[in-house]
Amino acid sequence: MSNTIQTKLAPAERARRFALEQAEHSGEMEGLHVDPATRADAEEYVAGRIDSDELVARTQARYRLA
Repeated sequence: MSNTIQTKLAPAERARRFALEQAEHSGEMEGLHVDPATRADAEEYVAGRIDSDELVARTQARYRLA
């Protein structure tokens, strides 16, 4: 995300975006890829429409990990 857009985000949203980008980068370093459905859920989290528990639950359900 560009710095211009990033600075327009609320502090909590900016923090969630940063955490998500760090997690995605870490996964990529391990050879993982974020699919479109997971990315959409992540954007819901960044926007504050779902919390981290819901993000985890959706991911676990999608990959049948729960």
